[in-house]
Amino acid sequence: MPGPPMFVPQRRARRAAALTLVFAGVLATGAVAGSWSADAQEGRKRAQIRTFAHPAAAPGAPGERPPVDHRAVEAAAARAAQDGKSGSEAATEVVTRSGDLWSAVYSAREYEGFARSLDGGYVGVGLSARRSADGRTEVDSVRPGSPAARAGLRPGDRIRSIDGQGVDGFPVTEVVARLRGDTAGPDRWGGSGEGYAPSTAVGVPGTPVTVGLQRGPRAWDRTLRRARLATESVAVERLRDEGTGAPATRIKVESFTRGTGERVGRAVRAAGPAEGILLDLRGNSGGLVTEAVTAASAFLDGGLVATYDVRGSQRALEARPGGATRPPLVVLVDGGTMSAAELLTGALQDRGRAVVVGAPTFGKGSVQMPTRLADGSVAELTVGHYRTPGGRTVDGRGIAPDLVVRGDAERRARTVLSGLGGGS
Repeated sequence: MPGPPMFVPQRRARRAAALTLVFAGVLATGAVAGSWSADAQEGRKRAQIRTFAHPAAAPGAPGERPPVDHRAVEAAAARAAQDGKSGSEAATEVVTRSGDLWSAVYSAREYEGFARSLDGGYVGVGLSARRSADGRTEVDSVRPGSPAARAGLRPGDRIRSIDGQGVDGFPVTEVVARLRGDTAGPDRWGGSGEGYAPSTAVGVPGTPVTVGLQRGPRAWDRTLRRARLATESVAVERLRDEGTGAPATRIKVESFTRGTGERVGRAVRAAGPAEGILLDLRGNSGGLVTEAVTAASAFLDGGLVATYDVRGSQRALEARPGGATRPPLVVLVDGGTMSAAELLTGALQDRGRAVVVGAPTFGKGSVQMPTRLADGSVAELTVGHYRTPGGRTVDGRGIAPDLVVRGDAERRARTVLSGLGGGS
């Protein structure tokens, strides 16, 4: 049966200060317009029903907290609404007191933006940001054809300000959120460093944002208009073994937005029958669990992918039969591999289908589901956890690679793939 969608949810600034450090190093593709920078370490992605399939983890297991009482959250919001107060703020107080870092409350408008992001789209200006060695924020890359590209922005340009507000000293995620049009409130610039993922920002296409820039001695302001842009969640690259010339395919999965699983499947089918596959999940913070299961089906001939619980009810996620089980497979992971990406990694590892190479993964394996509150806002609350086919819990532990690599992990992964007979 299909599982709940999974992305790493995040609370707003100030609502979960701990997440600032928790998400350090999580996302690998910077974005002011919808992607992340390797230096944007203060935030994390989230998606619709944050269900990083945490299959049924026994209550009290290490790293797991009891689910938030959804009835208490709903009651607090209803009482506040009756008193003419903010229901979402009342609900947030209950969530914050619970200590659950993965549950969160969002406005109806924000949640609409999250739903759109699951379709692989976002509103932004089309540039990724990073933190320079001197602590300043600068452009990391510019998406071709985007508003930033049309305005002539280049990698290395310093971002001095946004709409007249200086950005030096603020987390990259805060800068990204403002560029994307987040209107969460003035406390976003309070200097606390408590950022949240730009993927949670809600922008409106066509709205202007004035960016203060500097390139060498030249400083100038440029007004850009935000646009709806599409993300490419899957990138495919043909590789050749440097020694034997044997072919291999590298499949890089940025996130599990809608359609990602089928794109992975097409890439696998396009590879030769004995051609090795390097599945790169580094920096993948998750997405829809159904897409992760579909991706697993590309490599498995049916069988268990994960188990999870929803308020104590045990459920299973199964791969479709007919996947490619013969091609050698190496999965490349790091500390930014989270949630749905960990679910996929754990399934391929436990089923003996892949060799996992890289660094231990993040350890996000809880299941969140949405509850509509009295004022129209949405609470995404933890309802359970998931386990790998072998019964391992992921939350707070992560997935340990078969081969831990601290240096050039991709080169080592390609060497392993070559050793499995799949070229590199």
